[in-house]
Amino acid sequence: MATYLPPLRNLLQLLLQVGLLSLLALAAQWLVTRLALPLPSGVIGLAALLALLALNWLPERFVARGAAWLLGELLLFFIPPVVASMHYAPLLEQYGVSLLCTLVLGSVSVLLITGFVIDRVFKYERRLRQAGAAKAVGV
Repeated sequence: MATYLPPLRNLLQLLLQVGLLSLLALAAQWLVTRLALPLPSGVIGLAALLALLALNWLPERFVARGAAWLLGELLLFFIPPVVASMHYAPLLEQYGVSLLCTLVLGSVSVLLITGFVIDRVFKYERRLRQAGAAKAVGV
């Protein structure tokens, strides 16, 4: 019986972490609805999660496994919209090329801007580490 405890513990930990992330998403949705904020609840939820992690109020290990599972199963979240889009075949026939171009250009833009921001953040962090190392050496 003891051999089943680690997998059971991992499963419970995964469920708790996904539940915590889901509660955060629900709280963000409630906040957006209650305050009539002009931002999507996903943006509010991610900003809240970032703030909690950055301030060390929520250790990364409390959400790491659940976030990894959600990202790993992300494709499952896109299946219902794809199936639903089949109901709009005439609309896709009429505007399909325009929609495809918009999706491709939007995705490329997001990837390029994200890459640029990440590059800048890494360069900034490298400068901070070098400055900290220089202070430690006494230069």
